[in-house]
Amino acid sequence: MATLIEPVVIDQMTPIPFKVRTVREELSHTFTLELEPPDGEFHFEPGQFTMVYAFGIGEVPISISSSASEKSSLQQTIRRTGAVTHALGTVIPGRHHVGIRGPYGTPWPMKQARGRDLLIIGGGIGLAPLRPAIYHALENRDDYERVVVLYGTRTPDDILFETELRRWGDRDDITTLITVDAADRGWYGAVGVVTRLIGRVGFDPSNTTAMVCGPEIMMTVTAERLMEGYAMAPENIYVTMERNMKCGIGVCGHCQFGEKFICVDGAVFPYTEVGHLFDIKGV
Repeated sequence: MATLIEPVVIDQMTPIPFKVRTVREELSHTFTLELEPPDGEFHFEPGQFTMVYAFGIGEVPISISSSASEKSSLQQTIRRTGAVTHALGTVIPGRHHVGIRGPYGTPWPMKQARGRDLLIIGGGIGLAPLRPAIYHALENRDDYERVVVLYGTRTPDDILFETELRRWGDRDDITTLITVDAADRGWYGAVGVVTRLIGRVGFDPSNTTAMVCGPEIMMTVTAERLMEGYAMAPENIYVTMERNMKCGIGVCGHCQFGEKFICVDGAVFPYTEVGHLFDIKGV
């Protein structure tokens, strides 16, 4: 059943201006905004998103990519795909503001996963919504058993947060593997889809919580591989989506996904709730 929506409160639709601290180019098509909360602090849980407003242009849903423990700033990693995201990429640090509504949505199951292995699998820009979960796991390392991060992208030039991935790879308390679909002469790492990395790491399928984010086909294939190849229970596999969200509070109907509304029932879902909807055209 879809979540019942409470009457709209006008303040929920009013963006709050956040000052732009920095604009960091991550890739040729992706950048990260670091924003300053007007009240000094911004509270959220890993996996939640905000509606980010470019004044005079419009707003888009963007997953938060910073650590939830760092409350004095907010990071939003954004791919340039349209007028709003291109406008957000032109803001000037210290001079411009962007509007923020939120945080909204369901978080990654960090509390439920305590005492379990964490298998975090990202594809492309899907690493950005997973980043707060990785931060949380490392900041609360004793709460979890094995922590594994698997990341795949198209080419070496498309690796998001590469310096950070390399730094995690040097740690003894986390396993980090990277693969690319197509390598160049300077790439000496793994080549192939991200699911090929699963067999290279050890984890206990019966005591593992998987968090997966990337293109929908990648999430589907990854979930099927975990269930069929490793007998993982689908209720222990979580995915996140940002399909067509416009209002963030479940009143506009743009993000209806079958019987679900992404912005209020998600954007993080156990695979049991949405896996059957991925193959339905038009949903």
